[in-house]
Amino acid sequence: MHAPGRARRWSAALAASAALTLALPAQATAAAAAEPAERRAAAVATHGGLAQLRGVDYTAWQRDVATALTSARPYLEQRTAGGSGQKLAIVLDIDNTSLETDFHYFWEYPTPAVRPVLDLARYAHSRGVAVFFVTARPGIIHDLTAHNLKAVGYPVTGLYVRDLPDLFEEVAAYKTEKRAEIEAKGYTVIANIGNRPSDLTGGHAERTFKLPDYDGKLS
Repeated sequence: MHAPGRARRWSAALAASAALTLALPAQATAAAAAEPAERRAAAVATHGGLAQLRGVDYTAWQRDVATALTSARPYLEQRTAGGSGQKLAIVLDIDNTSLETDFHYFWEYPTPAVRPVLDLARYAHSRGVAVFFVTARPGIIHDLTAHNLKAVGYPVTGLYVRDLPDLFEEVAAYKTEKRAEIEAKGYTVIANIGNRPSDLTGGHAERTFKLPDYDGKLS
């Protein structure tokens, strides 16, 4: 999805989500807040959204994601075994990499995590690895995005979103710059995970892991 389209989509989703929240009865809102967010996300049964419209099967996608990450955990185990004294980090894309964005509607908030990626991020964190997120989402939904990631269980060391000047830059160049910024903070990016080529090109990562996007059918 092109950056302006993605910005309009998420801005509209934010406005609609706010309106929906205001319309809920106070009792329902309080009950939802009392229920653990991760459990709510896991309970979402539908897998529709844009992915369904584009003919992407949820079960097949989950299988393909797991296959793409087959070597990721052994690599992290090996890489962190000799990383004493280093500041190590992994970088994750968000939409259809960390969160099941295209398989759910915006009112199904928080959007559930992509389970194999969540498990990998938690494992990396347990090994002392910082977990950064670099997304093409616009800055207007930074807080909404950060809350979603934390609510479904991700450790979040840092979150980079596109501020106004970044919206006019190619996604690949923007994401490369952010990985370079992470390196400038003293981190070594040992893995970069995304589902689009623009998530992974440009270097500044020791290894990349490409998740399926089915020739652009997933954003």
